[in-house]
Amino acid sequence: MTAPRGSVKGIKGPATLEDVAREAGVSRALASLVMRQKPQVSEERRARVLAAATKLGYRPNAIARSLASRRSSTVGVLLNDLHNPFFAEIYDGIEQVARRRGYRILLSTGGRSRAREEAALEAFLESRVDGLILVSTLLTEAKINQAASMAPVALVSRTSRSPVVDSVLTDDVLGAELAVAHLIELGHRRIVHIDGGRNPGSRPRRKGYERAMDAAGLKRLVISGDFSESGGAEAAGRLLALAETTTAVLTSNDMAAAGVMDRLAEAGYSIPGDISVVGYDNTSLAQMRQVNLTTINQPRGEMGRLAMQAVLERIEGGRTKAVSHVTTPTLVVRGSTGPAPGSS
Repeated sequence: MTAPRGSVKGIKGPATLEDVAREAGVSRALASLVMRQKPQVSEERRARVLAAATKLGYRPNAIARSLASRRSSTVGVLLNDLHNPFFAEIYDGIEQVARRRGYRILLSTGGRSRAREEAALEAFLESRVDGLILVSTLLTEAKINQAASMAPVALVSRTSRSPVVDSVLTDDVLGAELAVAHLIELGHRRIVHIDGGRNPGSRPRRKGYERAMDAAGLKRLVISGDFSESGGAEAAGRLLALAETTTAVLTSNDMAAAGVMDRLAEAGYSIPGDISVVGYDNTSLAQMRQVNLTTINQPRGEMGRLAMQAVLERIEGGRTKAVSHVTTPTLVVRGSTGPAPGSS
């Protein structure tokens, strides 16, 4: 059984490498070689050092190692909002690559607040992370560029004009066009888009909706919303107050779609009998049987993996030119869409 820290005679607080060397009767340099798993140490001395480390409860000092190597083997990941499963699913892809390549993740969330994101970014930089992945960040271009001057940066679901900032995106214009085409094929003509406000990704999705409606000769109607359930519900309330009849709604993401569906059901509307609803992201929420949401799939895990790989290419390979990965969205049809009323 390992002795509690500070319980070994003469040692107060956490044991140091010097304490281990003294206990094993070797030099600090030799103890360091053992801790770094270097081969040029005899098995007898290696065993003594490891036994001493176990006895003293020694843990290598990651900060000291990072100062010596000028690397922390740590990447800071900033997520926009942990309440949205989209971000957790992006993180899964990031973490897979990090674990395989021997990197640790420092994780923070901005809670859809630019001020909180700025504070998290400063904390990452103070911790001397080797790289940064910013997912749907609200940070200004100036803040992103400033961070990129200190560590490699990859953006997910956000573009950058910087020649040194990598990005991983989905073709959101195409995604919205696929959604509108699906609804038109079902006979819908009065299709409303509830957008994502100023959130990253909202603008190209709105553009795709408008382009598809124009191509079909249909009247556009965009209602401002955001990427949350409450935002979707509020936007649905404004939709219900309109004099015009709507038969289909394309929302900005799955969270907003859930809010829209809840508000419509509360008002007595049948989905999809009266109104069809399409989400965006294809998160685990959309796949739930109770929600059963037709949506646009973004390959969340792949996006996370691409972002982590891009950062590591800069950290380990020295790449300096920015790269931009654009993934292809696909339509996933479930039970929240059906023929327009009166079309069959």
